[in-house]
Amino acid sequence: MPRIALLQMTSGIDPDANAATIGEAIKRAAGEGAEMLFTPEMAGLLDRKRERASRNIVPESESVLVDRIAKAAGEAGVWTCLGLPVLREDGRWANRTIVFDKSGEIEARYDKIHMFDVELDTGESWRESAAYVPGENVVTVEDTPVGRLGLTICYDIRFPALFEELGRHKCDAISIPAAFTVPTGKAHWHLLQRARAVEASAFVIGAAQVGRHEDGRQTYGHSIVVGPWGDVLLDMGGEAAGLQVCDIDLGRIAEVRKQLPSLANKRDIPKSGAQ
Repeated sequence: MPRIALLQMTSGIDPDANAATIGEAIKRAAGEGAEMLFTPEMAGLLDRKRERASRNIVPESESVLVDRIAKAAGEAGVWTCLGLPVLREDGRWANRTIVFDKSGEIEARYDKIHMFDVELDTGESWRESAAYVPGENVVTVEDTPVGRLGLTICYDIRFPALFEELGRHKCDAISIPAAFTVPTGKAHWHLLQRARAVEASAFVIGAAQVGRHEDGRQTYGHSIVVGPWGDVLLDMGGEAAGLQVCDIDLGRIAEVRKQLPSLANKRDIPKSGAQ
């Protein structure tokens, strides 16, 4: 039964400080017997002021943060899912998850597909697409400590077609790192996490940002692990950053899929046409 660790962060505008937090979490996760650590979306840098952020968003190949986390993961022998912004060759940014194996080698990259462009009644306005380019590929990682792992990021959770495709890949677990706003988190975080776990008959792992950040935003927290039956196995609350571990019973997946074989029963829905 693998043990995973979730790092709930209040990431700031200094990549060095964020890297130090993540590096210490990797060591602590290893000390607590975890085989894999999950960080939130944008764990390496959370800065909504684009001019200032641009000084710290570099190509992945030039990222000191990536090098430091790869080294820490390899030294501790802990698989690590890292969220960070990177500079693409075309000069625009990608909101990326990088998966390192226990040797510190990069196993996969996933760029967030759905951009967070919203106007909330609270007055919060977000235009992620103004600086970030959406990804185009569905990504899964084979043979991780939690089996076949599907990768998504935050706002992706609202788009069932992506999770339907991950269901076709028979993922054992799906990672949904996030930086949810407080209003949307209160309304939808737990609901959506549980729904996605039930739909995929898989574990859902949502490491989250929490609290008041240096750039002025406030995030919801409640880093979560949900089982394939929709039961919440871990909820870290919305008050403080920290690290917690959770044991994952992969045998539970087959039990649920045998009882309720929704993936096997899935049928293509015919397109409606004018009558």
